[in-house]
Amino acid sequence: MELNAKIPSGPLEQKWDQHRFSMKLVNPANKRKHHVIVVGAGLAGASAAATMAELGYQVSCFVYHDSPRRAHSIAAQGGINAAKNYQNDGDSVRRLFYDTIKGGDFRAREANVYRLAQVSVNIIDQCVAQGVPFAREYGGLLANRSFGGAQVSRTFYARGQTGQQLLLGAYQALERQIALKKVQMHTFEEMLDVVLVDGHARGIVSRNLLTGKITSHAADAVVLATGGYGNVFYLSTNAMYSNVTAGWRAYKKGAAFANPCYTQIHPTCIPVHGEHQSKLTLMSESLRNDGRVWVPKKQGDTRPPSQIPESERDYYLERKYPSFGNLAPRDISSRAAKEACDDGRGVGPGGLGVYLDFADAIKRLGKATIAERYGNLFDMYQRITDENPYEVPMRIYPAVHYTMGGLWVDYNLMSTIPGLHVAGEANFSDHGANRLGASALMQGLADGYFVLPYTIGDYLAGTKLGKVDTSHAEFRAAEAAITAQTKQFLSIKGKRTVDSFHKQLGKIMWEYCGMARDKAGLTKALELIPALREEFRSNLNVPGSADSLNQALENAGRVADFIELGELMCRDALHREESCGGHFRTEYQEEGEAKRNDDEFAYVAAWEYAGEGKTPILNKEPLVYENVHLSTRSYK
Repeated sequence: MELNAKIPSGPLEQKWDQHRFSMKLVNPANKRKHHVIVVGAGLAGASAAATMAELGYQVSCFVYHDSPRRAHSIAAQGGINAAKNYQNDGDSVRRLFYDTIKGGDFRAREANVYRLAQVSVNIIDQCVAQGVPFAREYGGLLANRSFGGAQVSRTFYARGQTGQQLLLGAYQALERQIALKKVQMHTFEEMLDVVLVDGHARGIVSRNLLTGKITSHAADAVVLATGGYGNVFYLSTNAMYSNVTAGWRAYKKGAAFANPCYTQIHPTCIPVHGEHQSKLTLMSESLRNDGRVWVPKKQGDTRPPSQIPESERDYYLERKYPSFGNLAPRDISSRAAKEACDDGRGVGPGGLGVYLDFADAIKRLGKATIAERYGNLFDMYQRITDENPYEVPMRIYPAVHYTMGGLWVDYNLMSTIPGLHVAGEANFSDHGANRLGASALMQGLADGYFVLPYTIGDYLAGTKLGKVDTSHAEFRAAEAAITAQTKQFLSIKGKRTVDSFHKQLGKIMWEYCGMARDKAGLTKALELIPALREEFRSNLNVPGSADSLNQALENAGRVADFIELGELMCRDALHREESCGGHFRTEYQEEGEAKRNDDEFAYVAAWEYAGEGKTPILNKEPLVYENVHLSTRSYK
């Protein structure tokens, strides 16, 4: 497999501008002759579909929800980064670029990250024009706050519901195009395969989740904006519907899967409270602006927090990382919390928690100010835990949140399958081994509003595509394969539910490929997961039929893909004999910090599907750093 990143030549600051000038264009009158399929309607999908339609293309958008407003982007809380430097505190495009590269532990592609930083300044203007109600200062100017991994305030926010407000902005733009009949919206449709004709992506096959009907849809280009795969761990902050199926089916058709082991553990999550819990609840990283993280200094100290004096508290992030304090990046903050709990100083049931305390901030700023900044987050915490965070500290613990790995894409966001573009969290391109907070929304909107509309046009103008419709044999073959898999799931008639397999997989992944990994554990996981897959194929029980709403059947396909993905994640983590960002191999550390091996592992690991039962093929894209100096990441 050839990995041609198609990075433009020239100085970093000029690459995107020069590249846009060199791109081929589609005549405005010809755009309506081209059909583009967008799968997903979160921030990346909705913005891409709306913008492509605004340009004149015919667009079909597919979601498995009843409305694009249910996309998981709505759950993002804390904010969106942009290098506006409104605070006059030293920010710039260059600084956002560097913070992102450093935050990703020098495992991201320079050119893509710099473009993201450039485009960030336009995103805010776009969203304000749409009416997104960003928080404002007293005089009416847009407000900013700080986030982990940065020493400047560059995060724009709408209280604790930034994702929801941004999604509504993109949704309005999408709905306008639907009303103009430039976008055909397909709800309750789950993509189950991408269809290739002459090596190019020419459409998808989907299943209607209400009727079970399997249908084909042809196009000139396909965009996957289907989110991340954090639910491979079963317990995560992701919506229960979030899955890897669209990306995994594309991988099996020839799209390389890059850096699957790079998963992000978020340090600010409400701790697990029971064996029957189905998902975890995130508390925004923005809370670490004013909340102080601490644990008792003494092991096994079970006194209420109000009875533990200051002298007996360990504000461990402030102690270990004085330059960044409570705003240390997510991977570092998560590992520090785990270390404190492993040391017997955790709080709450089972000792799996640390305190996030707002007492000092309330004393300094007043309760009203804290309520204005974080009120809805405090209300949510109280409803879930029955504890008032204005009066007692929150209890938090790390949880699986975001996946930096995803389908490999070049500078144009095109996968190794020509015509198959991938946007947002579904691709690997911008965050390296660890994503900085408030950068997910930035990337999703950058890809959809400001990158794909150029690069898809370049692909369509420069590629000779024959006329293809759904009567083509490749569509028929894909439909037959999906129908056969559906019948197989229903025919097993075993004794175990889909959820039981998913939970077991999640425990394996968390235990051996979670916050910390080692060779022995990963080797063990690579024995356990294939055995689990074999039992899944022989002992699964899916009740009901295929011709109606059947959530057990939906989940069977998703869990089957998760099991295979989990094996690839462990394989990727085992081969990468270093620690970097969210990939922490306990054998490779220095004084408790991640120890990279730039001589041997400064590359993107892009895995190629080799066929059923065969070992996937590792392809490497070298990461060349011409504008930053590879250094040990320090936040001390």
